Amino acid sequence: MTIIPPQPPIRDADATRQKLIDAVGGVLARKGFRAVGVNAVARAAGVDKVLIYRYFDGLPGLIAAFGRDSDFWPGPSELAGGDLAAFLALPLPDRLSRLARNYLEAILNRPVTQEIMAWELVERNELTVMLEEIREESFMAFFREAVPESPPGVDTMALAAIVGATVNYLVTRSRHTRWFSGIDLTADAGWDRLMNTLEQVCRALVSR
Repeated sequence: MTIIPPQPPIRDADATRQKLIDAVGGVLARKGFRAVGVNAVARAAGVDKVLIYRYFDGLPGLIAAFGRDSDFWPGPSELAGGDLAAFLALPLPDRLSRLARNYLEAILNRPVTQEIMAWELVERNELTVMLEEIREESFMAFFREAVPESPPGVDTMALAAIVGATVNYLVTRSRHTRWFSGIDLTADAGWDRLMNTLEQVCRALVSR
């Protein structure tokens, strides 16, 4: 009888890549941006660190894949509220106000993204810059399609920047601070007040 030696397991490259991408988010959520390194990510994924270099050419490539392939940043469907075609058919005031609300809800539901945005405020390095660029490219591509027009005298891109900056700052601040200008950042009622006002601002500027 011929004895067939056991065959070594075939590594599923796609599954391993996804494990490493997911591990980046896990390390960020548990330990913060300072802890993200080749050894920590490989350990969290349960694989040899050499695979980070094989599949991603190193940590920067892995971080770029995390930014593009994970749930790090809300995609077009989420920013549109789930139905992109219906969103694009809305009048401009409705599109802008709904985009503001959808963006706020998306960031509130992403603690890892909050961690990254908080870290960007205190340190600039190759990894934070890379994620910032991916985030910017993603949002700009969506915004150019979602809001191709501006009423006379209204800079909708600047309005989006102000709304986005407000959301990013307040959500990041809420991780460590309860109150801001008398509004409770730990309560749904506080966020409803802020969001209702942002929507009013968007509508007022583009409806005049």
